[in-house]
Amino acid sequence: MVFSSIEFLLYFLPIFILVYMIVPHKARNGVLVIGSMIFYAFGDLRGLGVLAVSAVGNFLAARVIRRKRGLIVAVAANIGVLILFKYYQGGAMLPMGISFYTFQAVSYLVDVYRREVPVERKFVDFAAYIMMFPKLVMGPITSYRDLRRQLRRRNCNAESLQEGLKLFILGLCGKVLLADQLALLWQEVQVAGFESISTPLAWIAAVAYSLQLYFDFAGYSVMSVGLGRMLGFSLPENFRQPYMARSVREFYRRWHMSLGDWFCKYVYIPLGGSRRGEGRTVCNLLAVWLLTSLWHGITGNFLIWGMGICLLIILERQMGRLWKGKAPAICHLYLCAVIPVTWMCFAITDMGQLGIYLSRMFAIGEGVAVHARDWQSALADYGLLLAAGVAASTPLTRWVYQKLEKRWLGMLLLAAGFWFCVHRVLLVGENPFMYRNF
Repeated sequence: MVFSSIEFLLYFLPIFILVYMIVPHKARNGVLVIGSMIFYAFGDLRGLGVLAVSAVGNFLAARVIRRKRGLIVAVAANIGVLILFKYYQGGAMLPMGISFYTFQAVSYLVDVYRREVPVERKFVDFAAYIMMFPKLVMGPITSYRDLRRQLRRRNCNAESLQEGLKLFILGLCGKVLLADQLALLWQEVQVAGFESISTPLAWIAAVAYSLQLYFDFAGYSVMSVGLGRMLGFSLPENFRQPYMARSVREFYRRWHMSLGDWFCKYVYIPLGGSRRGEGRTVCNLLAVWLLTSLWHGITGNFLIWGMGICLLIILERQMGRLWKGKAPAICHLYLCAVIPVTWMCFAITDMGQLGIYLSRMFAIGEGVAVHARDWQSALADYGLLLAAGVAASTPLTRWVYQKLEKRWLGMLLLAAGFWFCVHRVLLVGENPFMYRNF
C-alpha cells in the first residue's frame, strides 16, 4: 500500500484519521503505532518483523549504552542488518523503508550517547518515532530530538487537518499528474532502445527523467509532511526547489535535505568536516559520496554517479572563488546541463547501455541520427507536460499555492485535483514510488 493507491486514499486514511481523532490524546501514539504496522503489513508483511525487532532492539540498546564500545556495537548491528538485506540477492528481499528507519535509529543512539537527548522511557513513544507511517517508507529522515516534544504533546485539530490535507493533495498531484505521466516518455525511450534514438531525444528523455524523479520523490515528501500535519506533527521539508540552484553543491543542499543533513551530522562532521584544511575536506567529501553511492547500490553506475557529483562539487569549491555570484544565469545553465547527465548515470544500471546512452547525448559514434526526427514526435506528445513540469519546479508553484490555498477557488482546484488523481489511478493503476527500492 502506497500513498497514491486507492486502498490508502479511500479506505486506510479516512478510517485511520477517524479513529485517531476520536481516541484520547494519550492513546494517539498507540493508535499511530498500530496503524503504521497495518500500513506497513499491506506493503511488506515479511518485513514487518524486521521493523518490530529494530524498534524493540534500539529502544533497549539506548537504555544500556554507557561507553563508546556499546555505541559501536549497537550502530554496527543496525548497519550490519541493513547491509545484509540491502545486498543479499541483489536487494530482492529488502524490507520496505529499512534504510530510512535504520538511519533514524542510528541518529537516536548517537544522540543518546552524546547526551544530546535523554533516553526514551516509553516504548510506545519510541515506536511511534520509528514506525510513523507518514515518514516510514521514504522519509524524511527525522531526528528524535526534533520530534521528542511533539510525541508527547501536539496540536491536532480541524485546522491542522485541513492544512495537512491541502499539502497531501498537492504532493499527490505532483506524483500522479506529473511524475507518472513523465515516466511514459522515459519508458518509450527504453522500449525503443538507446541505440536508435537521436541526440535531441536523448536530452529530452534525460530532462523528462530528471523531472519525473523530482516530482515522484518530492511529491511523496510533500504528502508525508501533509500527513504529519494532519496528525499534529511538524515534519521537515525535504526538497527546496533544487532545480533553481546555481551549482551542484547547492542542488544537493536542496535535494533530499534530510539525508544530506544525516550524512553531514553523522559522517562528514565526525570525520573533521571542513575544519582541517582543503586536503582533508576533499577526503571527507569523497568518503561521504562514496557511502552515498553504496547506499543507492553497488553497481558501477551508482559509483560513477556519486563520484561524478563529488568531483563536480570539489571543482566548484575551487572555481567558486573566481566566479561566485558573477554570472548567475551561466551558473544556472551549467546546472541544468550537468544534472540530467548525472541522473542518467543514476537511472541506467547496465554499464553497456549507459555508455550507449551517453554516446547518444553527446553525439559520439556511428548511427547517432537513426531516427533524426524522433524528438519532434516526443515534443508533440509530451511538450506541454514537460513545460508544466519545468514551471512546477520553480517558485511559481509555491507562490500560486500560497495565494489560493485559503480561497474558495484554491479549495475547489485542490478538490478537483484529488478526484482527478483518483480517476487516473483507477484508470491506469498505481505506479510505485521510485525511491521505495532504496
